[in-house]
Amino acid sequence: MAEVVLETRALTKEFKGFTAVSDVNLKVQRGHIHALIGPNGAGKTTCFNLLTKFLTPTSGQILFNGKDITSAKPAQIARQGIIRSFQISAVFPHLTVLENVRIGLQRPLGNSFHFWKSEKKLSVLNDKAMALLALVDLESFADTLTVDLPYGRKRALEIATTLGMEPELMLLDEPTQGMGHEDVDRVTQLIKKVSVGRTILMVEHNMNVVAGISDRISVLQRGAVLAEGSYAEVSRNPEVMEAYMGSSTGVLEGAH
Repeated sequence: MAEVVLETRALTKEFKGFTAVSDVNLKVQRGHIHALIGPNGAGKTTCFNLLTKFLTPTSGQILFNGKDITSAKPAQIARQGIIRSFQISAVFPHLTVLENVRIGLQRPLGNSFHFWKSEKKLSVLNDKAMALLALVDLESFADTLTVDLPYGRKRALEIATTLGMEPELMLLDEPTQGMGHEDVDRVTQLIKKVSVGRTILMVEHNMNVVAGISDRISVLQRGAVLAEGSYAEVSRNPEVMEAYMGSSTGVLEGAH
């Protein structure tokens, strides 16, 4: 059994009598790409918001590397190494791609709020920023204004900036949403590439993406875990088929 990086125990969130997340027990193993899937309204985004402390659980526990972080604040969560992609999403549209990544790299230096410092002070980060851009195939876009990047490339930049914050656990919230096939394929391969030596938890609607790169999948329905396992296991589960297709005869292949 691989080491568990993130664990939730009976995680629950209620809104005025409506239970959005109900007794969710997750175990995300180190080095895995773990996908959180489910029909619309299943509670996936609420679950992500609980993990990053944008919402406070009604009850239950969240453990990171065995340490209870249930009452930690969002900034404390980020400092411990849990980074969610949208937190630094395509950060500043009117800065260049390189400048955006460089800002993500400032946090480990303790320079986060020193934006008034001379730009020359930040040039020491250029080599590291260019290495991250190379990792996500954006080297040739280094001097491009972010606002001018194609949509799929913006998501790649988001991942590069997330990596700049040195995450131990990356939370990717629907990384391929709104993309055409070519961008989906590129970003899927990118996630696979940057997952080496890292742990990723992602919410994703595109089942082809989930099938292609996930080590483990948790299926949510009405806020509760309906099934868990490999793609082969969950895609054959009659309850999962029912949840997605509205009948027990459908297949999960290609479901969005």
